[in-house]
Amino acid sequence: MHFLLKTVLLLLVCMYSVAYAQVEKIDTDRPDQTESPFTIPKKWVQLEMGFNKQQNDRQSNEYYLPTLLSKYGLTKKFELRLITTLISTPVAGSTGGSKYLTGLEPVEIGGKIALLEEHKLLPKTSLLFHVAIPTLASKAYRAHHLAPNFRFSMQHSLTQTVGLGYNLGAEWDGFTNKPTWIYTLAPGFNLGEKWYAYAELFGFIARQENAQHSFDGGFAYYPNPNFKIDLSGGFGISESAPDWYVALGASIRFKTGK
Repeated sequence: MHFLLKTVLLLLVCMYSVAYAQVEKIDTDRPDQTESPFTIPKKWVQLEMGFNKQQNDRQSNEYYLPTLLSKYGLTKKFELRLITTLISTPVAGSTGGSKYLTGLEPVEIGGKIALLEEHKLLPKTSLLFHVAIPTLASKAYRAHHLAPNFRFSMQHSLTQTVGLGYNLGAEWDGFTNKPTWIYTLAPGFNLGEKWYAYAELFGFIARQENAQHSFDGGFAYYPNPNFKIDLSGGFGISESAPDWYVALGASIRFKTGK
C-alpha cells in the first residue's frame, strides 16, 4: 500500500511537470499601463486583480479595492474581456479627505483581437476595445452615456530577454463627446525564469486640458507558469498628473476544456 501511494504521487508530479512544460508563462496586461498584444489561449480563463492607492494631490487619495480584469479565450486570436473596478474616493468638502465614497465604476465589456505577428520591423499588434455600461455601476459613479475606449497594442522583441511594448488609443468618459488620447511606452526585462521588471512612460491628452504625463515601474514574480504576483508604483511628471500611486496584484489562469 505504501509503495502504491508513492507510485501515485510520483505519477502526479510527473503529470504536473509535463503540463507546465507544455505551456508558456502567463502573459498579463498588468501591472503596467501598457496592454499586452498577446491573447490568452483558447478555452482558458484568466483573472488579473490589483489593489491600488493613488494620491491625486496632497488633499486627495483614491483607492481601487480591487480592479479585476477577467478574460476568456474564445479562439486563438480573440479573447473576451470584462473589467470591474471597486473604487473609494474622497467625499467633496470632507476635511482632509477624511470621508470616502465607495462603489462600483461602470462595468466594461470588450475584447482583444490579434491582428499581426511580429516580423522584422513589424511589431506584434492587437486591437483592444471596451465599452463601459453606465447602468452597471453604483449610483454615485454612473456616467450619462456609454463610454467606449480602444487601443492598438504593439510589441517588439529586442533580444531574447528584452521587449518593447507601446500602446496608442483613446477613451471617452461617458459625460462628454470629447476623447482623451492615450499613449504608453514600456521596455520590459525577463530576469531569469521567475522574475520580470519594467519601466514605463505613459500619458493622457485631451483637448483644452493640460496633458497628464507619468512614469512608473515594477517587478513581477512567477511561482509557476499559470500564476503571477506583481508590485508597481509611479509618479506624475507633469503638474496635472496624479502625484503618485502604488499597486499590488496577482494574476492566475486555468483551462476550461480540451
